[in-house]
Amino acid sequence: MLDEQLLTAAAAGDAAAVREAVTEGANLEARDGRRRTALLLASAADHVEVAQILVAAGADPDALDSQHDTPWLVTGVTGSVAMLRTLLPAGPDLTIKNRYGGISIIPASERGHVDYVREVLKTDINVNHVNDLGWTALLEAVILGDGSEPYQQIVRLLLDAGANRDLADRDGVTALRHAVAKGQREVAEILQG
Repeated sequence: MLDEQLLTAAAAGDAAAVREAVTEGANLEARDGRRRTALLLASAADHVEVAQILVAAGADPDALDSQHDTPWLVTGVTGSVAMLRTLLPAGPDLTIKNRYGGISIIPASERGHVDYVREVLKTDINVNHVNDLGWTALLEAVILGDGSEPYQQIVRLLLDAGANRDLADRDGVTALRHAVAKGQREVAEILQG
């Protein structure tokens, strides 16, 4: 009952109910039907206050659900800098991979989360990590991005952080060649710089 209360409250962003459930002894690592913990539910919905309570109580930022997501990995999808900052003190494993073999910076780059990319680059995250598709964060920013200002900023941030512009995809195509093929003139100029 307490575990269910914790999960329901975390998903709803009800910090008072989460605090009460934790205080009364709910299992921090209790799982819902999709194997999501309270911290993962809070992270996915960007309930920062709830996550702060759970992290302070010792919740695991690396708890994998049935889709191979963790509270930490989800921050790359949501792009929440506040959640990233909430989870970092819990010591998340920056090398855990999602179901696509990617780490948090890859979906963040793909989705145009400039502030998140800027913040996560302050950690020891591997800017040149290659996912199961053979793509890095830089390649995803170009291939799945639209070349607009947010993606231009992300490409600059990644390059400044040491992203290898010459790492090609499985077909041997570099980020620059993708940018040119997609008509992303500004991104291509940044990559040539």
